[in-house]
Amino acid sequence: MHKYQKKLVYTLLMSFFISASAHAQYVWVDDKGVKQFSDTPPPISVPKSRILKSPNKQYTEAPAQDAPATAANPEQTPKPVTTASRNADFMKRKAEQAEKEQKASEEQRVAGEKSKNCERARAYQRALDSGVRIANTDGNGERSYLTDEQRAQEAAEAKRALSGCQ
Repeated sequence: MHKYQKKLVYTLLMSFFISASAHAQYVWVDDKGVKQFSDTPPPISVPKSRILKSPNKQYTEAPAQDAPATAANPEQTPKPVTTASRNADFMKRKAEQAEKEQKASEEQRVAGEKSKNCERARAYQRALDSGVRIANTDGNGERSYLTDEQRAQEAAEAKRALSGCQ
């Protein structure tokens, strides 16, 4: 072998060993119980008991201490996130938002009607208090004017209507 061929073989072997350590794999279990695979270390928030594999540690199964908790309470076992479940969550949030917007528009409409009714009641109260003759039309279309007793009764009703206004 020539001197250059030996150098080439030596360089190739060294680059192989260096690149092998650069592709170190980490495996850990996240908070939802899902195995995570990465070539970077897990977040600091992941306890060492959940790290299944690191470059210095061999692959092991999930820690035994988590198994009894999930087996004892199957309701807490995490469900895998699927496209269908994400879509269902999205549709649920969309429906809730539409319901919230509809409720807000209904409340705004009711508040507008109440404001308009209060303004009408105030105007009628001012007309009753002014002493101007107020006429009503009966079922036959004939006009009749309010008597003093009717005016007092209408004023009391207008005051009662205005008690709900601000």
